[in-house]
Amino acid sequence: MRRNLERRAALVDAAIEVLAGEGARGLTFRAVDAEAGVPAGTASNYFANRDDLFMQVGGRIYERLQPDAATLAVAVEGPRDLAKVTELMHGLVGRLADFRTGYLALLELRLEATRRPELRAVLTERVRENVEANISYHLDSGLPGDATSVRLLYLALNWLIVEHLTLPGVFSEDEVQELVAIAVERAAPHGPSEHGPSEHGPSDSGER
Repeated sequence: MRRNLERRAALVDAAIEVLAGEGARGLTFRAVDAEAGVPAGTASNYFANRDDLFMQVGGRIYERLQPDAATLAVAVEGPRDLAKVTELMHGLVGRLADFRTGYLALLELRLEATRRPELRAVLTERVRENVEANISYHLDSGLPGDATSVRLLYLALNWLIVEHLTLPGVFSEDEVQELVAIAVERAAPHGPSEHGPSEHGPSDSGER
């Protein structure tokens, strides 16, 4: 059973690479088999159809974007001020940039979701839950800002990441870092939130 789970995960990881490199039209079972280096017909034994594969890819991307234990530990250290928010946002942008193919695949999934109602429903629910979880963490942690601050950062940083990963020549690395800090300063007031600090770590899983 474990071997089957590992093989499925490897196939989904291969599908992410295919989706990022070839787009939704290029995401076929044959292409996934080739990317994963497995015999032809393997992917079709693990996924019922392309819709199933699209769903699995979406879940896997969010799984791989989850912050690790070290990131969670840093998030609860030190004062809860704008500098901490900026540090967390820099970390988020860095995680997404490090998993470039995953984020590009997620963009492809969003486009495909405009044509697949079931996929759109799944992504809508996942993203909404992610935004609400980030809001809850932010308020409970005592970081500066409110729910609107989190939503504004979600919108601003997601497009900054899109620009950085698809047209990297528009903004330099230094400009990206500076824009993240400015976005935090503009979106969040300087005082702490009205809620006390929480023992929970950040719940963001990629798209903030």
